[in-house]
Amino acid sequence: MSTAPPLDSPLGSSFSTGPSRADGGAPPDPLLVAEMKNEIRALVQEISELAQADIPPSEFYAAFLSRVVTAMAAVGGAIWVVDDGKLKLEYQVNLAQAKLETTPAAISQHGQLLKQTLAGNQAIVVPPRAGQGDGEAGNPSELLLVLTPLVVEKVPQAVIEIFQRPGGGPTTQRGYLRFLIQMSDLACDYLRNRRLRRLEESQTLWRQIEQFVGAAHRSLDVRATSFAIVNEGRLLAGCDRVTLALCYGRQTRIEAVSGLDSIDRRAAEVKRLADLAAAVLRTGEPFWHSASSDESPPQIDAPLQNYVDLSHAKLVAVLPIFPRTESGDENSPAPGPQKVEPLGAIIFEQLRDSRLTESLQTRAEIVAQHSAAALAHARDHSGLFLLPVWKALGRATWMLRGRALPKTLLASALLAGGIGALALVPTDFEVSARGKLQPALRREVFAQIDGVISRVPVRHGDQVAAGTVLATMTSTNLELELAELIGRQTTTQEQLAAHQRALLDNSRGGGRLSPADENRLAGEMLQLRQEADNIERELALIRQKEQQLTVVAEQPGQVVTWKVEDLLLGRPVSRGQALLTLANPDGPWELELYVPERRIKHLQAAQRLVPRSGQRPPLDVAFTLSSHPGAQFHGRVIEIEQAAEVRGDDGNTVLVRVEIDKSQLPPLHDQTTAVAKLYCGRTSVGYAWFCDLIETMQAKVLFWLPV
Repeated sequence: MSTAPPLDSPLGSSFSTGPSRADGGAPPDPLLVAEMKNEIRALVQEISELAQADIPPSEFYAAFLSRVVTAMAAVGGAIWVVDDGKLKLEYQVNLAQAKLETTPAAISQHGQLLKQTLAGNQAIVVPPRAGQGDGEAGNPSELLLVLTPLVVEKVPQAVIEIFQRPGGGPTTQRGYLRFLIQMSDLACDYLRNRRLRRLEESQTLWRQIEQFVGAAHRSLDVRATSFAIVNEGRLLAGCDRVTLALCYGRQTRIEAVSGLDSIDRRAAEVKRLADLAAAVLRTGEPFWHSASSDESPPQIDAPLQNYVDLSHAKLVAVLPIFPRTESGDENSPAPGPQKVEPLGAIIFEQLRDSRLTESLQTRAEIVAQHSAAALAHARDHSGLFLLPVWKALGRATWMLRGRALPKTLLASALLAGGIGALALVPTDFEVSARGKLQPALRREVFAQIDGVISRVPVRHGDQVAAGTVLATMTSTNLELELAELIGRQTTTQEQLAAHQRALLDNSRGGGRLSPADENRLAGEMLQLRQEADNIERELALIRQKEQQLTVVAEQPGQVVTWKVEDLLLGRPVSRGQALLTLANPDGPWELELYVPERRIKHLQAAQRLVPRSGQRPPLDVAFTLSSHPGAQFHGRVIEIEQAAEVRGDDGNTVLVRVEIDKSQLPPLHDQTTAVAKLYCGRTSVGYAWFCDLIETMQAKVLFWLPV
């Protein structure tokens, strides 16, 4: 065995394909030497480019060794890599021709030689049949072995072994060694580059995992956690789409899809994906399917085909996710008879590429593993009984620690005192209402007959006396009835006169009427006189209706209807329809309040109270007018209507009449808006302030609770 000297000569300066002059042979052909050097330089350039390429080690070693064997015009070669402390054949060229493993002794010698080369950390040349002792490292073949280790960062990675023909001199062997050492340097460059790439990829992967874990565990809300898992999981796995399906009892429901803010669970694609996830969850095993694979379990085949036909996905992976078991593994069911119900499944999809790479598989499993922990924590947290209450109590614990404790005790004492004051301190209880101020003596003027207003002689604000004409009406129907009655009256009178003349002529001796005719004429005259009386009575009624066409004031007052002429003139009206309003502003005034019906019970209770001397009387009314917002006036309830009616936006209200002292009021205007407070006795401050809330709770909550 011999080791290589320092490489101080250029590549190929001592490399020759035949005997050199120093070896006693004829000088080589210069053209042939130049051509071979060019070929060697091209091969070296290719190896250099391979060292910079990002390709798998198996592909690099195959291309590297074939080019080195060609450049050295060797019989063959082999690359032995370190795998778990042992050397394993990675790639070989014509290993069988070397006959290194013909006998167990030869195998042992060759193995020792490889280990010695790896341990010595330097390139060596081993002549044929060298080191034939038992248990010693040696070359059991008839070929010259040139070996060099691949060492990266002082860690042996592999051994390159070249099978060369024997017979070359020392100079030729040194050339072999120098060339192989230079090629091994390029192979080491490839290993270093690959290691750097793997470190960069690992760093990127860990950064992505850290980002994914932070996003998945950021919230304990199931919905927020689900969307974080699918969106960040798609970036980590590097696939086109990630979907999360969760189990709710026996139902499997799609909870989140990457890139979508909401899901239409009635869509056919979503339903079929949920069916596929449910089928995989029943098996409890991860399922991977690509367009190139044809076989799938029979219980999954039907839902898989239904979904793929609709989604056109090239690769589908469904990974069940399980809660953490006692053994600490989140993503696998517990061993033994104990059955762990899955949380759901996470689905990875590729829509364009059907290749199932090792990177995708590894990253998908990482996503599933961390998703299981995040979802388990989120569902456990969301399932806590009275969770909002415990959260509030947890946030409030800071008030019971350290310097905050005295402040908390003081605040609690003040709060207890405030609650006690609300329950024990009495105050006036008042019911608020809205209404209008108006004269107590007011009357609506109604139409007593159907007709059309032809004249309105009064205006808004006019003072009228009793009997004053307020409006005049015309009625075409009444005129037609009158004309018809007058015609019937005339006809009847003429017929009666004719019958009287005939009877008179016959009595004077005419003798032309028989006794029967006389009796008939007498009977007809009786009927005509009766009809004439009926017509007179109908005419009297018509005359009365004609008088009703003139609308007069039955009592003195002031016209308070606004723009009465514009409102009534030319307007057809019906009997009983209100035409205008008369009010007496010189008489007493009153306040009409519209109290919500839910407050009537307080007014009825106040009616039963016994007034006490020196105290405010029950149902005393304090009110203010919209025309005088700074002044407050008082009145007294005199009547409460017994029926509720819907009045405008106030809803169901009860009319309450309030008597007021006119002398205490400013100049009055009819229908002035007022806001009033009706005194209903004394009650606690809490009930007076929160009466609306208490009554709402009684009506909307306590009423529906089971007794």
